Amino acid sequence: MFTLLQIELYKIFKRPRTYIAFAAITALIIIIQLGLKVDGKEYADFVLADLQNTLEINGKIINGYFVCYVILQLLLVHVPLLIALIAADMISGEANMGTLRVLLTKPISRTEFIIAKFLAAAIYTILLLIWIAVFALLASIIIFGTDDMFLVKNAYAVQIEKVDIFWRYIGAFCFAALAMLTVAALGFFLSNFAENSIGPIVATMSVIIVTTILSTMSIPLFNKIKPYLFTTHMVAWKEFFDVKVNDANETIRGTVQNADKIIRSSIVLIAHIILFVGASVWVFKKKNVLS
Repeated sequence: MFTLLQIELYKIFKRPRTYIAFAAITALIIIIQLGLKVDGKEYADFVLADLQNTLEINGKIINGYFVCYVILQLLLVHVPLLIALIAADMISGEANMGTLRVLLTKPISRTEFIIAKFLAAAIYTILLLIWIAVFALLASIIIFGTDDMFLVKNAYAVQIEKVDIFWRYIGAFCFAALAMLTVAALGFFLSNFAENSIGPIVATMSVIIVTTILSTMSIPLFNKIKPYLFTTHMVAWKEFFDVKVNDANETIRGTVQNADKIIRSSIVLIAHIILFVGASVWVFKKKNVLS
């Protein structure tokens, strides 16, 4: 299995298009950081426009922690497309090249084959998130420094002490890994049904777009299925940046306002990963490989 996994990773990282995602993410992060470095004060004034008359904020609003939060809000919407480019190609790409049947003549079971391919896609996904963490968080801290983090929610504002932030990003990135692995598992599952990569990639993004719309629409009919859609739970990483307060309305260090929501969303995402990967194994074991 380990040897097979190494081979699959080699296949992924020998393709030039694999590095498109890393290059695109790096470019976007640099653009956002540059924009906030140049016009950060104007952006902060825009974000706090409704609160400037009621709150007095001490400290540097545009700091590395805040910049990383802005980057994650923008990037995690588009990263699924970059993941689908690889995950949705894992099986269909082999079929398109005519190598799938040859690979199955090796002394390995179809289950081992499919699991190794998914693990390779999962490793690619995690490496992509680590890349984002390095450039979005660590680079932003170096460029902008650190301070307390001030965020504006729908009905209130949150201020988190700088000594209480870094662990929240660790949790947020771990949760984002679950969300992106769900996307990888979906693309991987759909790659079983095509002999070219375009179809599964488009299908993966179509499913994400449709389910995202259903997750955000406040219609009673759709409210019944929202809890079962993985896109409903993909944004729960933001809950790490909402804290509990005491009776004096002071934030309680080390707390998370809706920790149960994070746990519930994690369970749903893990269930989807197991479902998609399990379905991939079942479909592939019954697949009549002709290419």
